[in-house]
Amino acid sequence: MPPTRSSKRQEKAKEMADEETAVEATQDEDVVMTSVDTNESTEDDPASDGTAKMTMDARKAKMEELRRKMAASSRANRASLVEESTKSKITARDAARLDRQRKLAETLRLKADAEERGEDVERAKNWEYTIEENDAWEKKQARKARRADFAFHDDAHAARRRYKKELDHIKPDLEAYNKQKEVAMGLAPGTLTQFDPKAGPASSPTSLEQQLAAENLYRDANTLMYGDSKPSEEAIDRVVSKINRDIDKKGKFSRKRLNEDEGDITYINEHNRVFNKKIARYYDKYTAEIRASFERGTAL
Repeated sequence: MPPTRSSKRQEKAKEMADEETAVEATQDEDVVMTSVDTNESTEDDPASDGTAKMTMDARKAKMEELRRKMAASSRANRASLVEESTKSKITARDAARLDRQRKLAETLRLKADAEERGEDVERAKNWEYTIEENDAWEKKQARKARRADFAFHDDAHAARRRYKKELDHIKPDLEAYNKQKEVAMGLAPGTLTQFDPKAGPASSPTSLEQQLAAENLYRDANTLMYGDSKPSEEAIDRVVSKINRDIDKKGKFSRKRLNEDEGDITYINEHNRVFNKKIARYYDKYTAEIRASFERGTAL
């Protein structure tokens, strides 16, 4: 009897089942061999588990150390940020106030220490100054007392006060003066001033040069030399810069307000000026005729 289609299918299914059974048996044998090898390696090296455990502990310790460092760095950054923020909030006025408080505290401490020792505070403090410093201080106080009169008397008095005040800021050119003095006195170059080797050797002044230099340096009412002074470019620049500073200072301290409108002054202070401006914005169109009538004198 020839094989049918169903019998062929059964034989094919049986062959596939046998192959799957063989594969499963092979896998089981591999698993058993792997477990045996693992057990043998564990028995041969009993310290492998301990080494892995120590490595994990070391990692944990390192992690804890890194966390502590990170926390310390965060605290330091926070403290630095707070300090910088505090410094930025201190204005120049606050800094000056703190400086005054510090100086006052030092003065009180020195006074208390001197009283404990039975000494005079002013006398002990004056020992720190030299005679030259004391003379300069007394001259300064005397000059300050002479200039204590700030009232306006006349233009000449105001001009003299201005001249005296600006005279304190003048810095004379002593080097140029000493050079002129060397020529006028017939001294060798470098006697009163520092010798400049780059300038080369300089000859002593002749009698004519010495006479002219002396007449130029020590002028009196009988001298015939007049109008021959030629200022340097640096001196001209100083004068121009001084004039510009005076102009800027006058513009800043002028009493005229830059936002004032040209016209009649209808206010008594800044607050009243702003109020009148607001009122005029809303009611000028209604009161223009009335105000014009008052100005013409034809109001009823």
